[in-house]
Amino acid sequence: MNFLQSAVKAEQSETERSFLGEDSEVFRFAENAAVRKILLNKEIIMNMIKKIAAAVSAAILALSLAACSGTESGSGNSGSSENGNYRTVDEIKSEGKISIGVFSDKMPFGYVDNEGEYQGYDVYFARRIAQDLNVELELVPVEAASRVEFLQTGKVDIILANFTVTEERAKQVYFALPYMKVALGVVSPDSAVISSADELNGKTLIVVKGTTAETYFTENYPDVKLQKYDEYNEAYSALQDGRGDAFSTDNTEVLAWAMSNHGFTVGVESLGSVDAIAPAVTKGNEELLTWLNEEIKSLADEQFFHADYDATLASVYGDTVDKDNLVVEGGQM
Repeated sequence: MNFLQSAVKAEQSETERSFLGEDSEVFRFAENAAVRKILLNKEIIMNMIKKIAAAVSAAILALSLAACSGTESGSGNSGSSENGNYRTVDEIKSEGKISIGVFSDKMPFGYVDNEGEYQGYDVYFARRIAQDLNVELELVPVEAASRVEFLQTGKVDIILANFTVTEERAKQVYFALPYMKVALGVVSPDSAVISSADELNGKTLIVVKGTTAETYFTENYPDVKLQKYDEYNEAYSALQDGRGDAFSTDNTEVLAWAMSNHGFTVGVESLGSVDAIAPAVTKGNEELLTWLNEEIKSLADEQFFHADYDATLASVYGDTVDKDNLVVEGGQM
């Protein structure tokens, strides 16, 4: 209120000077004090309106120029990160930190342990990437449905969150070479084991939003009722509470979960095609994509992903899974 009063007072002084100068004859014509006041107030108001309109126009012009500049920069393919959507390898090294999106609730691939530390197959790889770039690692928790958005908005440099390569996703992000292969699986209670996808018709299947399982059942099994959740923890809780008849996600994960949760069985161990799991970067970031592909190829010389499996997955799967059916070295499926 004080600011407004000051603005009006300043405008009044300026208007009086102008009015008594250029329009002094008009002002003297209004000998009556009340008439002079009315004329003066009208002039003050009109001047303030003109100034406000000019300020608004200038602001709109500035926003328009900024929008045009952002769009032009974002559509370029020069590798420039001036638009803020992604960072090049040199910029990552210069800033000394890389941000990688991982799951925080998808054991044994990306999760937070009892000590509050990130662990898992994807996390093991993320740490090696940071090490080879000689930068600090920032692990950013993501949900399945937010993986693409986190890349497109520059929240992370890389996604390592059990990201299955699909044709639709490849239109939105750049996938590097694969480091794992996977199919879908279905887990259900021992009391009513689902042993085929057809048995789910008319039943309720729990899925996580944005996953391959959601897409697969939507397209191939329209009679299956999908109960969708944002997070894996929520989905597993729903299965344990009996809110659905079964839960579907990557077979590698449901197998691991069933082993540590008595009373549940993976009745469908492999469903759909065998798909690739790969790192993803922002579309347009060809420099980081090239670096990742070369990294994955070079790691094959030391059988890095077999070592990753031994460190993070072997204790979970034991003898039930052949690591060669899951691990991909050098990007070769």
